[in-house]
Amino acid sequence: MKYIVSLIILTLLTNLTLQAQKTDANIFGDVRADNEHLPFVSVYLKDTQHGTMTDLSGHYLLTNLPEGQHTLVASLMGYKPVEKTVTIVAGQSQEINFVLKEQVMSLDDIVITGTKTFKRKTESAVVVNVLEGQKLEQLQAGTLSEGLAFQPGLRMETDCQTCNYTQLRMNGLGGAYSQILINSRPVFSPLTGLYGLEQIPTNMIERIEIVRGGGSALYGAGAVGGTVNVITKVPESSSFSASTTQSLINGDANDSQVFANAGILSDRKNAGLTLFATNRTRESYDHNGDGFSELPKLKNNSFGFTSFLLPAPNHKLEASFSSLYEYRRGGDREDLPAYLAEQTEERTHNVLMGGLDYSFSFNDNLSSLDVYVAGQKTDRDHYTGIKPETDDPGYQQHLENPPYGLTENETYMGGVQLNHLLSNFFGGKNNLTFGSEYNYDMVVDEIKAYDYLLDQTTRNFGAYFQSDWELAQKWNLLTGVRADKHNMVDRLIMSPRVSLLYKQNGMQLRGSWSTGFRAPQAFDSDMHIAFAGGGIQRIRLADDLEEERSQSWSASINYDKPTERYIWGLTLEGFHTTLFDAFILEENGTDGQGNAILEKRNGGNSTVKGITLEARANYNKLWQLEAGYTLQSSQYDNAVQWSERIEGTKDYLRTPEQYGYYTLTYNPVWGIKAALSGIYTGTMLIPHFGTGENDGTGNPVNDELMRSDAFMETNIKLSYALDWRYVGVGVELFGGVQNLFNAYQDDFDKGKNRDSNYVYGPSRPRTIYFGLKLMSL
Repeated sequence: MKYIVSLIILTLLTNLTLQAQKTDANIFGDVRADNEHLPFVSVYLKDTQHGTMTDLSGHYLLTNLPEGQHTLVASLMGYKPVEKTVTIVAGQSQEINFVLKEQVMSLDDIVITGTKTFKRKTESAVVVNVLEGQKLEQLQAGTLSEGLAFQPGLRMETDCQTCNYTQLRMNGLGGAYSQILINSRPVFSPLTGLYGLEQIPTNMIERIEIVRGGGSALYGAGAVGGTVNVITKVPESSSFSASTTQSLINGDANDSQVFANAGILSDRKNAGLTLFATNRTRESYDHNGDGFSELPKLKNNSFGFTSFLLPAPNHKLEASFSSLYEYRRGGDREDLPAYLAEQTEERTHNVLMGGLDYSFSFNDNLSSLDVYVAGQKTDRDHYTGIKPETDDPGYQQHLENPPYGLTENETYMGGVQLNHLLSNFFGGKNNLTFGSEYNYDMVVDEIKAYDYLLDQTTRNFGAYFQSDWELAQKWNLLTGVRADKHNMVDRLIMSPRVSLLYKQNGMQLRGSWSTGFRAPQAFDSDMHIAFAGGGIQRIRLADDLEEERSQSWSASINYDKPTERYIWGLTLEGFHTTLFDAFILEENGTDGQGNAILEKRNGGNSTVKGITLEARANYNKLWQLEAGYTLQSSQYDNAVQWSERIEGTKDYLRTPEQYGYYTLTYNPVWGIKAALSGIYTGTMLIPHFGTGENDGTGNPVNDELMRSDAFMETNIKLSYALDWRYVGVGVELFGGVQNLFNAYQDDFDKGKNRDSNYVYGPSRPRTIYFGLKLMSL
């Protein structure tokens, strides 16, 4: 910590020196497209912190620029970036004008997640997919969990009939194998991963970058399935927007959402602030009419900001903060306190999350240093219980000591990263990255009535090194290694990775190999208490649980063909991951309270392998199609005895062999938009725990291993915008239907003795919605 403080003080002193070194070298000009000036275009010197935006008339001015030869870039979302080489001389001003062409598809976004440094997608040795915030809005995705379903190789899964917690599955692996980042920082703890994907509103998201597989292990060796990096909005202009959406779930339950955003940018474009706020109220929904909900009641409030400051040339300070509140309750009798209901889960979350980054470049912009801290704090009040019958001996005890619980969770991390570019390294360029970071996570979760206590503190110190070597114009070799010392693992663990890229004429060939590990700790789904057979079901860690190791291979081919009127492209990727001493869940009797126990153990090895196909096309800026399809196999070497009553299976549970998505958008003229989208979920094996006796509800008596149906969820959205540019305001009217054909599970368990984890398929039934949006132009 003393080192970081000293470094910041030294940086501030350096700022004063730099500010005194004025070159009086200036560049000015304008930016046009289709013979019209473009406002709010980013114009900057590449590999420096010198930049600005064009004003309302499409003109810009850069002052006191560093001498020498540089690359000047003009960039605006929706247009192809243009680069020009300029020679800057002290005391001279020069005019540089740009003409931009509209870009119908984002084929070459600037991304950071694959390498921890800024790179174009086509130049990254790791495949990085990008989901823009505008696309989330176009698909009517209100939360992070709803948006991630529209990405290849990803599947969102609802895992509880009562509380509806979700998890993200990447390349066939469970939610605990996915690394969720907020602005490149791993502050999404195992606890926040339980409900957090539904708590992140999409109006705070600028874009989402996704790396499938272990190719981004520099963020943490636990990113075995992949990494999702949620990048929050930063202001590009002073603007505002506000919208409201009203939904009706299968003609029975209302869902109301309000979103608001504002961006503030200083006149000199060296400071900015983006604000967001959301509010959501959803009624509970009972699909099978038994008086117990399948979708819980929700109340959400969230607000926050992302800001930046350029205090001196080549220096940047970024700060972000968000406050998330959520109340959810599922089960029956919402008019009564939770402990008087027959069966219910009630959760109240208060989550604070934020981060601070300070970065600067030096050494003629060949080197840069980034110092950062981030953290989150979650307070949770919760109840999980079934009220005994009045003649049950435990009835009075339940009333006197109901199973309410309290959870405290804190996550803090800090780190430093140094980048240095070797401009002539054996005939090519090599960007070296060095870094170290410290992660701390504490969670205490207690339900005294169940004699349940989870008291877990994890500390991990990681250091990493990466070489991003451009061997030649067509070849790129990415190598790296991360060393982790985790307090729950006895030894230092080294996790190397290697990726190779070959590119030519719109084609990229990639291959990757990586390793990783997961510590023997409780992750998201381990903290969920389920209902089964009239009681509760808990997950417990085995006393001799060891870390799990992984080894992943992937290979892909990517090809895009652009012409004047259309663009089309394909990506085919194969993946193969082996888990050594893989974590498994097996039934292991009951505890002293009579609650069923699923024990997490090491169970030999397992293998996940498959292929993912992506397709994309855009015709004449009118039609745009994106689709993804995954075919895979997920198996353990040895059968897993998930139930003591029936034979085990080698197959992964709740894991379909086929899944995919598509989106089709149509924009005939400005202001009119149409979107058709779909999510496909193939058949899968679902564990179904029985009640042990015939309770008259039709629920199974004995445990069963069921094969689910396949589902195709179809969504449609139409919108029309009014352009009131003379007052600087636009109004958009929109509406649509989610799950148009009502493809939804129809065999839910009934009553308070239901198996709450017997849930699969789409996350909601048919939902009709309409809305209104007001925005600045």
